[in-house]
Amino acid sequence: MEMKKRINLELRDRAPEEVTELVLDNCLCVNGEIEGLNDTFKKLEFLSMANVELSSLARLPSLNKLRKLELSDNIISGGLEVLAEKCPNLTYLNLSGNKIKDLSTVEALQNLKNLKSLDLFNCEITNLEDYRESIFELLQQITYLDGFDQEDNEAPDSEEEDDEDGDEDDEEEEEDEAGPPEGYEEEEEEEDEDEDEDEDEAGSELGEGEEEVGLSYLMKEEIQDEEDDDDYVEEGEEEEEEEEEGLRGEKRKRDAEDDGEEEDD
Repeated sequence: MEMKKRINLELRDRAPEEVTELVLDNCLCVNGEIEGLNDTFKKLEFLSMANVELSSLARLPSLNKLRKLELSDNIISGGLEVLAEKCPNLTYLNLSGNKIKDLSTVEALQNLKNLKSLDLFNCEITNLEDYRESIFELLQQITYLDGFDQEDNEAPDSEEEDDEDGDEDDEEEEEDEAGPPEGYEEEEEEEDEDEDEDEDEAGSELGEGEEEVGLSYLMKEEIQDEEDDDDYVEEGEEEEEEEEEGLRGEKRKRDAEDDGEEEDD
């Protein structure tokens, strides 16, 4: 499939200015040049044109937002200065499997100030003596060459980087779900204990007060009962006295009647 038709297929009814990633691998370049790709792809950040028989970058449009460019397994031998002009913000460039032979060709990449990773694997330039040392010296802005840094540490995979970012987000969420740090919980526990002690003290004081009130009430009740008993005793004594007086009155009356009868006789 020709590159122009492949681009139309990849758009999938989207406008070019909405596309951020475009993969055109294994399609056919007419005359070894880019076709169908233009300046309307303003938001394009990732472009892959691997194994498309590309030999020239002269028709590469301005892609200011482009960060990653895959050009592996083509027949590019030079003209890399176009990249700094059209894609000034590249951070990753893969030129593995091309026809790049000498350092002078790569020297044009010095103007890609943001370039961090360069891949020249399977290019003839890799056969040069002190190849890696020479590239790192020539392109001092890069960190990784053919997937490794100067200390032979492997470059992180882009997917792994995304996973790490996701793990960090998950860890933050777990921390949020786990709650405050241990020290904070201890402080809260101490505050709760102090509040409990204050409540206990207040409760004990209240209990003592209630006991005092209860005792006073009981004593008052007992005193009232005693007074009621005394009143009852006094009332009983008065009734007895009245009965005795009544009896004495009746006795005196009978005595008087007896005395009258005796006089009559």
